[in-house]
Amino acid sequence: MKNYILKLASAAGCAMMAVSCLDFSPEEQLSDSQVWSRAENFSLFSTEFYEWTRGFRPSTSVTYMNAIGDGPHSDTRSDLLCEASVNTFSAGSNSIPSTDENYKQIYKRIYYTNLLLQKAAGFEPQDDITEPVGEAYFFRAYLYFELVQMFGDCIWTGEPVDVDSEVLYGNRTDRVTVIRNCISDLKSAADLLPETPSEDGRVCSYTAWALISRIGLYEGTWQKFHNGDAAASAEFLSEAEDAAKTVMDSGRYELFYSDALGGRDSYRYMFLLENVQCNPAGLTKSANTEYIFARRYDETLKPIGYNITQATLNNTFRPTAKLAQMYRCQDGLPISISPLYQGEDGQNSDFENRDNRMNGTLMQNGQTYWNNDGTWRTTWTSDEAGMTASRRVNSGYANYKWATERHVTDESEGYDYPIIRYAEVLLNYAEAVFEQNESITDEQLDESLNLVRHRSNPDMTALSNELVDSHASEGMTMREEIRAERTVELFMEGFRIDDLKRWKTAEDEMPQDLLGIKYDGTWYESYWTDMSYTTNSEGRIVLYTGRIWNERNYLLPLPSDECQLNPNLGQNPGWE
Repeated sequence: MKNYILKLASAAGCAMMAVSCLDFSPEEQLSDSQVWSRAENFSLFSTEFYEWTRGFRPSTSVTYMNAIGDGPHSDTRSDLLCEASVNTFSAGSNSIPSTDENYKQIYKRIYYTNLLLQKAAGFEPQDDITEPVGEAYFFRAYLYFELVQMFGDCIWTGEPVDVDSEVLYGNRTDRVTVIRNCISDLKSAADLLPETPSEDGRVCSYTAWALISRIGLYEGTWQKFHNGDAAASAEFLSEAEDAAKTVMDSGRYELFYSDALGGRDSYRYMFLLENVQCNPAGLTKSANTEYIFARRYDETLKPIGYNITQATLNNTFRPTAKLAQMYRCQDGLPISISPLYQGEDGQNSDFENRDNRMNGTLMQNGQTYWNNDGTWRTTWTSDEAGMTASRRVNSGYANYKWATERHVTDESEGYDYPIIRYAEVLLNYAEAVFEQNESITDEQLDESLNLVRHRSNPDMTALSNELVDSHASEGMTMREEIRAERTVELFMEGFRIDDLKRWKTAEDEMPQDLLGIKYDGTWYESYWTDMSYTTNSEGRIVLYTGRIWNERNYLLPLPSDECQLNPNLGQNPGWE
């Protein structure tokens, strides 16, 4: 029966290609009574929704799903990471596209969530389909939030409508209303979904609450810093705080930590967990209680399909100096004011006394490491016994995240991609609390942000009001510390560019040059003699320069084909 449903979906998809505006298929294409007469078919139908989430780097033109490469949420579009060339979005030189598969496909997918909800209304007994109905509400909210992040205002449709419906040719719904609808959908989902997370990765009630914390924080801060609706800002920030606290109080999740991994290395190995030997402690995915919602992969059944280990280790992704500088010292202070900071003159002096996540994310020059291509671990008893060969990092900052240590065929790594993890919820809580009143208590910090900090840094000074107040004259602020903690914890997980947009700081951060290590007058100048980059007045490598950011870049332009089909859509500011 599942194949039958998929054939129907495929047929509907072909029909959609021939119609205009939001490209919905006619409702009757999926109205076969045999499909909707059995409860298990609702569940089979909703299973397809799980293919619509973000993942590592799926081969698709629907780029919102691409979290690692050039997608709307990727760090390669931000100030923390670049590839061999700067993409047009990072450079600020993107233009109005003639068409946009994100726009088309998201609306197609919303159609299917609406279709399930419509058919569910006439099904009895209702108790037999509560979970797929909850999933439809969840994914409808998930998809509409994608539209808001990319395009702002968007047409809200709460039912599967025919292609000639006047709804599809009307005006866009304002983003505040859309976000309220998303939160309402997620609360409905939370009421219908099971409380216990399932082993097969389906969403539960706390997944819905966690997503509310993300959506509420996003729109609450967007409205606040873009001089929007102050009442809506307060409303959404309160929703974010309450939702995050619901997850925190549930006791269902905790930060991944293992003494057997040396504690501080837990952060790095969390992203590499598979169901085979993949770390010195022998831990597998079942040990991970931090991932609230993940895109599931498996070496045999569903490999990642992208050469992620080689790409992350071999400078396909190039972290910038801005990221490196954001890691705090062990006294909890920024490098600009910490007496523990050792500067950048030595080979790896800038790594000394720093947040251990820096060592787990960026490799030090000369550091030995394993990969999946001839230098993998052969045993897991110790580093020396396990090492068969080594390579050395001989350029700037090198990314270490998402790189396996075991022998596995290229593109066949099977670790999961975290769509929502508990650390984010804790950081959502801290920021939502602070932004409501521009204050947060030490107790609130200790039950949220400091838990995240101390996972990798048990001896690091906690973030507190006293710490910030005592260094206020040196420019330290609570807001910047909360933002910095979020940035380093969630690096390369698809948050930075969206954060810069909602904080309305992209106009300051994005035009800055993308810089690498300090070269002139340092150890590197004599060691890296074939360095081909230019350096700036501070002696730092300039990776890319000349980037711009205009006010219009805070939203993507609507594709021209959709604007032509429905003139009532208008166009986003600055793109007219």
